[in-house]
Amino acid sequence: MNGTLYGVSVGPGDPGLITVRAVEVIRACGVIAVPRSSDGAERVALGIAENAVPELGKKELVELSMPMTRDPDRLEAARAAAVESLAAYLRAGRDVAFLTIGDVTVYSTYGYLHERVKAMGFPVEMIAGVPSFCAAAARLGEPLTDAAKPLHIIPAPYEGLEEALALPGTKVLMKSGKYFGEVRRLLVGRGVDARMVERCGLSGERVYRSLADAPDDAGYLSIIMVKE
Repeated sequence: MNGTLYGVSVGPGDPGLITVRAVEVIRACGVIAVPRSSDGAERVALGIAENAVPELGKKELVELSMPMTRDPDRLEAARAAAVESLAAYLRAGRDVAFLTIGDVTVYSTYGYLHERVKAMGFPVEMIAGVPSFCAAAARLGEPLTDAAKPLHIIPAPYEGLEEALALPGTKVLMKSGKYFGEVRRLLVGRGVDARMVERCGLSGERVYRSLADAPDDAGYLSIIMVKE
């Protein structure tokens, strides 16, 4: 019998925000997979899970190379290699938990692997979690949206960012990383009401009620909230 691949959300950072279901799946799986990339997010996800499931350290750990690049050839090669690595465990009847920060359905590298592994005939399942932008809004003590106001989730490097900022309602900007300085200058220049939480729920967490106070070297794990 083939094993099952689980995409497991571990939440934004605070181990208290990892779900009971995620803990159950991590405990049940003999193999733990994490993406390996230059932003170090895989170590963040692994650290969150280890705090919630101490016995995780006794399980087999598989690091899958996922380069932070827009080069389609490099991305395709990395994804194909990751799928083959996962498939080898699944063929052997071993269940695999692929850990991802935040929620597995939001800007997660797991999504690419999920569809390909599923197409190969293996059972797959996504385990929902607390999205980072929800945790950031709670940390700020503000609702993301209310009444009939829309909510937009936008990647900060998005080429149409200026147009997206004109949309009604609340805008959440994710994945700013190396683009943060440019994004901050754009937002400050437009005089919008924006605040940011960096490394929400993790060591080194920083909260900025004004982007003007934030440094240009804010990390990849930064959530910017723009409200009307």
